[in-house]
Amino acid sequence: MFTTEQIKAAHSKVKSGANFPHYVQDLIQLGVTFYEAYVTDGHINYFGRDNYQTSAASKYDPLVIAEESNIAQFQQDLKAHQQGQTDYMTFCKDCARSGVEKWAVCMEQMTCTYYDKAGNEMLMEIIPGA
Repeated sequence: MFTTEQIKAAHSKVKSGANFPHYVQDLIQLGVTFYEAYVTDGHINYFGRDNYQTSAASKYDPLVIAEESNIAQFQQDLKAHQQGQTDYMTFCKDCARSGVEKWAVCMEQMTCTYYDKAGNEMLMEIIPGA
């Protein structure tokens, strides 16, 4: 099974959203099947086969998630991040400002889905390179 240290090593290669598809491929090779990343403090829950689960602790001081989601602003910020224009922390702050509480990545479906505080789906994307 995978460890948080292995995941951190894979994540250390990520400089912007442009590197995300490669990161997902690295996680698949480790055996990660699904994960949820929480914008509030950056903690992430990772899941694998046979009910295996591990978590990465919070990475930064808590961010306030906007009560009202702004999908249009989020889509602009996401596009900029995917083009390598912002780093991870900037992206997390942009997510909080737009009302994104978390994103969930499903390796089987190769999707990344963003959710607001009420659990509503804001956007679902197919991960490139699937």
